[in-house]
Amino acid sequence: MPLFQKPRPPEIKDSRAARLIALTTSGRPQWTPRDYAALASEGFAKNPVVYRCVRMIAEAAAATPLIVFHDGQRALDHPLQKLLRKPNPEQGGPDLMEAFFGNLQTAGNAYLEAGGDSETPEELYALRPDRMTLVPGPRGWPLAYDYQAGGRTVRIARDADGWLPVLHLKLFNPTSDHYGLSPLEAAAFAIDVHNASSAWNKALLDNSARPSGALVYSNREAGDRLSEEQFERLKAELAGAHSGASNAGRPLLLEGGLDWRAMSLSPAEMDFTNGKHAAAREIALAFGVPPQLLGVPGDATYANYREANAAFWRHTVAPLVERAARAMTAWLEVKFPGVRIAPDLDAVPAFSAERDALWARLDAASFLTLEERRRMAGLEG
Repeated sequence: MPLFQKPRPPEIKDSRAARLIALTTSGRPQWTPRDYAALASEGFAKNPVVYRCVRMIAEAAAATPLIVFHDGQRALDHPLQKLLRKPNPEQGGPDLMEAFFGNLQTAGNAYLEAGGDSETPEELYALRPDRMTLVPGPRGWPLAYDYQAGGRTVRIARDADGWLPVLHLKLFNPTSDHYGLSPLEAAAFAIDVHNASSAWNKALLDNSARPSGALVYSNREAGDRLSEEQFERLKAELAGAHSGASNAGRPLLLEGGLDWRAMSLSPAEMDFTNGKHAAAREIALAFGVPPQLLGVPGDATYANYREANAAFWRHTVAPLVERAARAMTAWLEVKFPGVRIAPDLDAVPAFSAERDALWARLDAASFLTLEERRRMAGLEG
């Protein structure tokens, strides 16, 4: 061994995809097998209903605490619990899970990558779904994942024990074996209608005082025709004094045989407002968000806001978080034997009324032992 051997630089834990993110400066990401960029642009970025639905679901799901059980006992100091609390140097647990659930709602696919140099994962990262490509094995099961960014590709493959350091959670898709179906795709037509309605409203505002009809000139002595000078003067007057938002509602002064004849349908005749609200309700339906929580009028499914909020948590958020917890348990129990991840629904204020009713029933059941009551209440150990 040489006496003056140069020391090796210290190893730094990091995501294998992180180095590509810093090199990404331009270029449109390619989505397989659908155009994710168009869905994200037209749906999430340009539609307030979709934006609010995704944010509500992602924030609510991320706000639900994840707890770790080891051999049936709650383990507050378990390394996996610490990992979920602080998954990487840049994010806390709720921040990571918000990105994870947001990707799932936007793309129908969500990915977590485990990083670190030891045998057990030391860091977790949420990877962008539009940059991920599944590499199937001979039997169709995932063999590896390719992460593309900045014109480069990193393959994240299975380790020596056959464990894949990528968790892929996807929504059910009847036409694909490897990729999930996004709620954005199911609501695509409703999103187009809602966006078109907003574009119509914007155009109506910009051109509100421009006549949506015809000016008819009647003068038999002039042959029912305007002279070139009169025509140009009329055009200039309409463009300067009767177009644009600042001139909205300004009346037309007709003279010299001019008569106004409307030629377009009014928004009321086109049922403009009701159509836009119907599209908003369809979008909310695809995401599982009660329209009442979005302020969309015309929906009386729930008697009040509190019932709608409880239904949102019970039928949308809770199943989503429980599914993610089960997937994370199946993924990480290989590295952390004997563990189970579960959502702490008792910490969610929306379920307080249900929990109070359950505890009251258990307290009245005198024929049950204390251990049986704790087990039925979901308290283990």
